[in-house]
Amino acid sequence: MTSMWQPEPGWQLLTAGLGASTAGVWLSGDQVVKRFAAPVPGDPGEFSDPRHFAYWRRAAEVALSGVVATTPGLRSEPATRVAEDAEGITVFSAHLDERPPGGLFVARCLGRFAGADLGEHPWLARNQLLDRVRRVEHRGGWPTLARTTVADVADHLWTRRGHFLSALAELPQVAQHGDPTPQNLLSHDADSVIAIDWATLGAGPVGADLGYYCLSAREDFDPLLEAYVAALPEGLATREQVELGARVSAVYTVMSRAEWALARAAEGPGALVGKFRHPSVAPYLRSLQRQFPQIEALL
Repeated sequence: MTSMWQPEPGWQLLTAGLGASTAGVWLSGDQVVKRFAAPVPGDPGEFSDPRHFAYWRRAAEVALSGVVATTPGLRSEPATRVAEDAEGITVFSAHLDERPPGGLFVARCLGRFAGADLGEHPWLARNQLLDRVRRVEHRGGWPTLARTTVADVADHLWTRRGHFLSALAELPQVAQHGDPTPQNLLSHDADSVIAIDWATLGAGPVGADLGYYCLSAREDFDPLLEAYVAALPEGLATREQVELGARVSAVYTVMSRAEWALARAAEGPGALVGKFRHPSVAPYLRSLQRQFPQIEALL
């Protein structure tokens, strides 16, 4: 009988499974080890779809290809080893010297990265926000938000989701990290952010990465927008196109996150309003409140 894959003795667990395909992250000396588990019977088909954001092999394909090793603005540290077996893939990379970049620097770097040429790799993600909204549709939309003071706003935006997703599809499609959170933007040099977790790398509407980053940035939307636009390669997109891409991506992401957090809390006893300050809910609602100007702009 073939033994199941196991981390080596002495590896220090940094993070347990982060998602459906990420089995864990460990530290081994000066190496970070990340394990991706292959889909098994019964797993959603999206795990095996090379264009879907949840494709299980993408981070390993990025490491093997070196496609973002020298991209402008945002880049990766090269993998030192990639090992594949019947159960999954293990990626080894150097442990980064953490030097968290400032928000405006990140926005400029995201703008530069939008002009990167990633080639025509079949495993690059497409239509990430559309696929995420489809997941929400499968769960029934935003019914818990309908029980809050933003019920009318949520109903209007949910009803108009097709319109805004179509508008995003008409924007210039550019290089997209897909998950540019502070946790994934660990270090920087003079002109680039060194990012990790490239599992959602692909193409998306200009400004989408910026909108996603705005949800966790300390800076407000407008200065981040200006920094991103100023760094875009000339002729790639207009300020209005970037603003639309960032705004729609931020709003539909923050609304869906708030719905997810509230829906989990609603399963327990007690009135929903009494759970707004719970640690598992409050951060999502604060993030939602910060995006009210962007929400109002879409109404």
